[in-house]
Amino acid sequence: MADQHGAHVRRRSPGEHWGAFKLSPFLPAVVLVLILGAAAGLFAGSYCYAMANPTPHRIPTAVTGESDKGEAFVAGMEKALGASLVVQRYPTYERAVGAIEAQKAFAIIELGPSAVRLDTAGAAGASVARLLTTAAPKVGAALRTPVAVRDIKPLQSTDPQGLALFYISLAAVIIGFVGAIQLSVHARALNAGERVAFTVVYSVFGGFVICAVVDWLLGVLDLPFLQSWSILALTMFTSGMVFTMFNTLVGRWAMIPTWGLMVLLGNPSSGGAVSWPLLPSPLGRIGRWLPPGASVNAQHNAIYFAGHQSAFPYLVLAAWSLVAVTVFLVWRHRHPGGRERNPAHASAPAGA
Repeated sequence: MADQHGAHVRRRSPGEHWGAFKLSPFLPAVVLVLILGAAAGLFAGSYCYAMANPTPHRIPTAVTGESDKGEAFVAGMEKALGASLVVQRYPTYERAVGAIEAQKAFAIIELGPSAVRLDTAGAAGASVARLLTTAAPKVGAALRTPVAVRDIKPLQSTDPQGLALFYISLAAVIIGFVGAIQLSVHARALNAGERVAFTVVYSVFGGFVICAVVDWLLGVLDLPFLQSWSILALTMFTSGMVFTMFNTLVGRWAMIPTWGLMVLLGNPSSGGAVSWPLLPSPLGRIGRWLPPGASVNAQHNAIYFAGHQSAFPYLVLAAWSLVAVTVFLVWRHRHPGGRERNPAHASAPAGA
C-alpha cells in the first residue's frame, strides 16, 4: 500500500512538466505576451526612429538664374541643412515650376544679381517646406543677401500640417487587416471566394465612410471623392488580403508579419507624416514600394497634383493585392477556415 501511495504522489520530471505545458492553453498565451511586448517596443522604436528627429538627406531642388550671390546662397543652404541639395538647373522659371508639378523638385531657388527667391511647395512635402523656410532667411542674413520666401503649392488650409492624408491612409491600412482578422474569427466558415468577396465589400464600404467623414462631415480635406474613395478601397482590400495571405501561410501567427510589414515598416516609411527626403535613407527608398506608402502617394497626387499623376502607386497596390489573392487561392486548403462544399452529401449514408 505504501508503495502504491508513493507512486501516486511521485513528482513529475521537468520533461513531463514541459510536455504538459506544451499541451496546455498557457503556452500560446505566454508566447503572445512575449510577442506583444516585443511588438510594443518595435512599434514605438520604428516611429521614433523615422519621425522623432527628421533629418534632411537629399532634397531635389530646381535652380534658375545665375549670380555669384545666388551660388553662395545654395552652398550656404547645404551647409546649414547638413544635407545635399540635389540641384537641377532649368533655363526658365516656368520650366522649374513644371518640375514642381511633376514632383521632380521640392523647391525652386531663383538666383538674382542682388537677391534670391525661394519658392517652396508645401503640398509636395510639408516637412521639407518648413525646413527650407526656416533655414533660408538665416542663410540670407549670414551672407547679407535678401531672401524672399513663398509657398507656391500650399496645402489645403484645413490641413496645414499635411497629416490628414497620412491619417486616412493609416485608417485604411489598419481597418483593412483588422477586418480580415474579424472575418477569420467571426465568419470562419466562409469559403475562399466568399472571403475575397466580403473583403471587397467591407473595403468599398469602409473607403466610402472614411471619405464621407473626412470630406463631407468634418471638412478636413476637399477630396476628389471618387478617386480618393477608390484609393482607400484598394488600400483596405490590399491590407486585408495581405493578412489573409499570411494567415494561409503561417496560421494563427499571421498578425506578426502583417503588423511588421504594414505598421512597423510600411507606415513610418510612407512619407505621410515625414516627407521622404527627411526619412532615414533605407526607409525613404523602400516606403514607396509598400502598400501604406503607395496609398499616401496616390492620395497625394490625386488631391494636389491631379494634372501630373503617376500609375506607380496604383501598380504597387495592385501587385500586392494580386500576390496576396493568388497565394490565398492556391493554398486555400491551408487557410484555417471554410466549410465542406456539400456537407449534406458528406453526411449521407453510403447507400443513399
